[in-house]
Amino acid sequence: MESLIRINNPADISVIVIYFVLVLAVGLWAMYSTNRGTVGGFFLAGRSMVWWPIGASLFASNIGSGHFVGIAGTAAAGGIAIGGFEWNALIFVVILGWLFVPIYVKAGVVTMPEYLKKRFGGKRIQVYLSVLSLILYIFTKISADIFSGAIFIQLAIGLNLYVAIIILLAITALYTITGGLAAVIYTDTLQTFIMVVGSIILTGFAFTEVGGYEAFMQKYMEAIPSNISYGDTQVDPKCYTPRSDAFHIFRDPAGDLPWPGLVFGLSIIALWYWCTDQVIVQRCLSGKNMSHVKAGCILCGYLKLLPMFIIVMPGMISRILYPDVVACVVPEICQRYCGTAVGCTNIAYPKLVVELMPNGLRGLMLSVMLASLMSSLTSIFNSASTLFTMDIYTKIRTRPSEKELMLAGRAFMLVLIGISIAWVPVVQSAQSGQLFDYIQSVTSYLGPPIAAVFLLGVFCKRVNEQGAFWGLIIGLLAGLGRMISEFAYGTGSCVVPSNCPFIICGIHYLYFAIILFGVSAIVILAVSFMTKPIPDVHLYRLCWSLRNSKEERIDLDAEEEQDRSDEKDDESVNEENQEDPGCCRKAYNWFCGLDQQKGPKLSKEEEEALKKKLMDTSEVPLWRNIVNVNGIILLTVAVFCHAYFA
Repeated sequence: MESLIRINNPADISVIVIYFVLVLAVGLWAMYSTNRGTVGGFFLAGRSMVWWPIGASLFASNIGSGHFVGIAGTAAAGGIAIGGFEWNALIFVVILGWLFVPIYVKAGVVTMPEYLKKRFGGKRIQVYLSVLSLILYIFTKISADIFSGAIFIQLAIGLNLYVAIIILLAITALYTITGGLAAVIYTDTLQTFIMVVGSIILTGFAFTEVGGYEAFMQKYMEAIPSNISYGDTQVDPKCYTPRSDAFHIFRDPAGDLPWPGLVFGLSIIALWYWCTDQVIVQRCLSGKNMSHVKAGCILCGYLKLLPMFIIVMPGMISRILYPDVVACVVPEICQRYCGTAVGCTNIAYPKLVVELMPNGLRGLMLSVMLASLMSSLTSIFNSASTLFTMDIYTKIRTRPSEKELMLAGRAFMLVLIGISIAWVPVVQSAQSGQLFDYIQSVTSYLGPPIAAVFLLGVFCKRVNEQGAFWGLIIGLLAGLGRMISEFAYGTGSCVVPSNCPFIICGIHYLYFAIILFGVSAIVILAVSFMTKPIPDVHLYRLCWSLRNSKEERIDLDAEEEQDRSDEKDDESVNEENQEDPGCCRKAYNWFCGLDQQKGPKLSKEEEEALKKKLMDTSEVPLWRNIVNVNGIILLTVAVFCHAYFA
């Protein structure tokens, strides 16, 4: 690693310190002022969020430091097409708010596997999905985010990678483990604001440095590294010259990001990510009412317009300003600059920050990076522990008390953190220079079957448990087959291609997503039509065609629910005769949010009324029309942006 400007001037250091104090203050304030002693409070922020924190939090959970490092890196290597990945979301946040969330709210669920359990019955799908989601979190989100955050710290402060990671995780864990979802959503809002402002300032500096947009387009095409040979071998020119279609989103069907893949394959991954992923949907379920949820989705959509200008283009500018480092092709030189032989595009954005920003602002940008890293980690930790507690732990222990559930969730977070740190070296070597490609390809091998099950589960009531289960299993086997063989052969780089046979690795991962989705959907439908349908009485308000029915739904898991509520009554009798805890115990309970004052015991009727209120999706007509109009405007903007840069 070459030595760089270290962050050692008082301005930067004081900015970073002030920043972290601020974040902890917001976290503690949220902790103090919201209810987190119940499962609904800790995991769903008490269903009381208004639209702007929802929108900001959706955006912040989605844009982690992995985006800053990964997208800017891919952009430096291949141009603006990667921005299409961000714009695809504009369409899917609308689908999420208008089609999926109303169904989830009416079903009255906290987690996505829980919805599948109500919709299909049985336990195996719920457990399968919980375990798979946790695996995906560890392999794509958590480890990639930690890795990219660490690149940043390494470039800026010169700490050892692992020391940096451990400090980061300690601060993050402190307020997630104690604060619950409300703390996460409020800190997210603060961080989104700082992230966007900081990146816009950096974009300004970068464009000034290059000399405006016209100059940027011209110079990017000429950004070629000076060393292009090692020993006697000349590197093939197509490895280091910028692509001729660098300024188009839609590219040749056989190219690096083929347009059919970008339109259809990416939509399947986006459907999985935006409409069925725990991290995203959990933000929406915490909304006050449907209008707030939809408005939050629209805000997130408008925010998603930004990455093209504040991440993708700066990444390309970084290649113009430092072609020898960012665009290096000779393995030995790359190893010297950034410690990876396959290429250094990953350091495009961090390099820009460290070199271009003036003192003080550099500290701000570093804290933004740490912020985005922490915000995605906190949201993932919170959602992962929700999944574990509600879907896996309750299978192991049949009658846990609320307190035990909260403790199990927090203990599980510590385990997750351990696993994630252990996985970092793998990401470090598996990132064939393109972190974002690593994340997207793993997602497109494992996500499509889940997308197929949710899509068919919501919109086709004929689909039943057997169909969904076999669709998931066959899809998983196909995806794992491709993923494992690709990691075994290695992805290689342009200079040293991998020798994986074409039949396995030759199909672009976005095309593979389309094929996998198709296969899973066919299996789901075929098996469902061969087996008995689920009677309508179990499906009221669980799928689109029956979403407005007023009849009483008999849940497929009704017997279990009945047993549970009987146990709860026994439990509350036991709790009434406990003595008062001591002082230390009280402080510890408050810190972990376990000591909520016992509310008055609700009668059965009051409980029913409360449930009805939580499942209510009605909207005030005026606000409904306002969000609908905005939704249409957002879709038009999305189409325009794609067309303009196509």
